[in-house]
Amino acid sequence: MIITKKALPRRTFLRGMGATVALPLLDAMVPSMTALARTPAAPVRRLGFVYMPMGCDLPRWTPPGEGKLAELSPTLQSLAPVVDQLTVISNLELKNAYPGTHATSNAAFLSAAKAKWTESTDFYLGTTVDQIAAKQIGQQTLLPSLEMSMDLLQTIGQCDNGYACVYQNNLSWSSPTSPLPAEAHPRIVFERLFGQGGSAEQRRADRKWDASILDSIAADAARLRTRLGAGDRNRLNEYFESVREVEQRIGRAEQRNATSVELPERPTAVPTEWEDHAKLMFDLQVLAFQTDMTRVFSMMMGRELSGHVFKNLGLSEQHHIITHHRHDKKLIEQKVLIDIYHMQVLKHLLDKMQATPDGDGSLLDHSMLVYGSAMGDGNQHAFHDIPTLVFGKGGGQLKTGRHVKHQDVPMTNLLVSLLDKVGVQVEKLGDSTGSVNLG
Repeated sequence: MIITKKALPRRTFLRGMGATVALPLLDAMVPSMTALARTPAAPVRRLGFVYMPMGCDLPRWTPPGEGKLAELSPTLQSLAPVVDQLTVISNLELKNAYPGTHATSNAAFLSAAKAKWTESTDFYLGTTVDQIAAKQIGQQTLLPSLEMSMDLLQTIGQCDNGYACVYQNNLSWSSPTSPLPAEAHPRIVFERLFGQGGSAEQRRADRKWDASILDSIAADAARLRTRLGAGDRNRLNEYFESVREVEQRIGRAEQRNATSVELPERPTAVPTEWEDHAKLMFDLQVLAFQTDMTRVFSMMMGRELSGHVFKNLGLSEQHHIITHHRHDKKLIEQKVLIDIYHMQVLKHLLDKMQATPDGDGSLLDHSMLVYGSAMGDGNQHAFHDIPTLVFGKGGGQLKTGRHVKHQDVPMTNLLVSLLDKVGVQVEKLGDSTGSVNLG
């Protein structure tokens, strides 16, 4: 890196006729002879979770051997170019996902909590690990976290064996009673990150409009509170927690030195093809990390009981039906095709993060992304031998390029370890018994 005598502000912009473009991190933004950790180039901590539904074909998923990843499994072959950013972790389990329903599956993935058996609105789960992280590392960004999905429709009522659909619809929960809806429409995700886009002046005007709406809500709600019973007042108080969070975001936006970011065109529709949709959502996530709009995200590649048909792979059955193969070799091979395809699409995200400079490395160098499922064997609804991949080096904190094997270790041990790597200390999470060796 070139040493300069005087540093430019990290957020420096070029302004021309009707355009304002943010500059990337330059050598001139790093003060002369200053330790990288004390400069604008210092990497921030980022954490992401990508969920795949209904497990995988474990024999084709699991790499041979242990330790250095000298050989990848057939399913993971497409990850060979990023193997130095990969840690495969085997034999984790999620005991609290039993009795083994689809509803308790993705609900337990990040919470490791036992879902309350109910079809009504008295659902109860637990705070998920992404939200535990967001409460600390997410407070310095415009959005504490970002929740995304590939499923446009939300089901309601009872979905699986007497469990409310809310458990299948949501991966992230800010409290045991507060699921965070995942957004699947790329335009809405874009607008949540950057408003309508447009010029810096337009985005500032949008924030002022948002603030005025919140002022109006506060006044109306204060009058309403006097007419409500205790239960409704509690619900209103919970609502105001969300309002205050939005107010804080607006305040942070107004205090930011940045006046603009270089943005792509605002998406206007959901791509017809599943792969195009997934890649667009991943592109938005990379943009969110690159502009430091958020440092925590979760993404559902599909909902449990997914009825999606991967016609582009030559398949005619729904994903869910294929996972219940009952040892039919033809269906098992179809499931393997889906697993491989998921890896190929995920690599789009990894390649983009690897190619995006960030300080003295890339976004992927300075992040930790978990990809996996709550189920091991989807055919049996088994919540042990959970397929789990961790990508990124966490700013040099993770020893990568390895296959780490355990023996029925709680998934929560991994979650506790990841929190520790981003500077969030918890003594215990769910049924955790310790930590996982990440290097």
